[in-house]
Amino acid sequence: MRSFGLAFNARFEQWMFLIIPGSLVLGFFFSSRLQSLVPAVPYLFAYVTLTMAIGCGLAQLREVLRRPGVLVLTFVIAHVLSPIIAYGIGTLFFGADSPYVVGLVLFTIIPLGVSTVLWVGMSGGSIPLMLAMVVIDSALSPIVVPGGVHLLFHQEIQTNTGQMINDLLLIIVVPTIIGVVLYELSKGRIQAAVKPFAAPLSKLCFVGVVMLNAAAIAPYTEQLQGDLLKLIPLSLVMVGLCYAVGYFGTMRYRDRELQVTVSYATGMRNISLGIVIAMAYFSPLTAVPVVLSILIQQPLATVHHYVLQKLHNSTAGAEG
Repeated sequence: MRSFGLAFNARFEQWMFLIIPGSLVLGFFFSSRLQSLVPAVPYLFAYVTLTMAIGCGLAQLREVLRRPGVLVLTFVIAHVLSPIIAYGIGTLFFGADSPYVVGLVLFTIIPLGVSTVLWVGMSGGSIPLMLAMVVIDSALSPIVVPGGVHLLFHQEIQTNTGQMINDLLLIIVVPTIIGVVLYELSKGRIQAAVKPFAAPLSKLCFVGVVMLNAAAIAPYTEQLQGDLLKLIPLSLVMVGLCYAVGYFGTMRYRDRELQVTVSYATGMRNISLGIVIAMAYFSPLTAVPVVLSILIQQPLATVHHYVLQKLHNSTAGAEG
């Protein structure tokens, strides 16, 4: 059973770039049958957060805090520079009062993505640094998400900020704290011990989150009309820019491992949380750019990995 769980998890990670978009499509097709299950999304997401957090302890968090400049720069790029770019691009094409602009901005202020750790490991980045940044950013999300929305949109949109903070605490912060505590109590052994069972279940929960949120959005797709012709390339450009600003924003460190880590950190976000927040507190159309980024994020991560390898090989060849 343990070997089956580990093999399943490995296969899922290998084919995630196809499985996640496929889950999105299935959610749209079976929308009517899945509607009754949509209220389960926050609980599924909380479990995904917990399984991420059991891989991070106080030692990793302290290591990140010893390099506050890297942490602050990453968060400034991810949650200050990127939202401003998203707001500018969205306003240019749709106008400042469009729900699509809110969606583009929401993509850039949601926490860093858990799956980032996989790509950072494959591309030669720092896994401990990335994991700790994901945990810290997730813990700060009750401040960053509602704060970012209100700073950029002021009174243009109405949200229940108090309820949003409570929900973020329950589905992000509390599972994160529990995960870190379990890591410390087990002296770091818990993740390896439960991985054959917890990791596959976490992947299935992640699929469930994507599928159910797609089902929730499906009834509103007819309102999109011709907007998709603009939204798809804009979402592609926005996600690509998030990777680029992370990579070029850390060039001054002259540290390839750091550039790889930060570029993935700024490029990949916790999209399932973004959809949950968009559907709960904004117009369903707000979730559309976030949903599109599901289709874009993993394939672009593959492209980014390829580009990083090419850059590394060319640099190594020049030095050799």
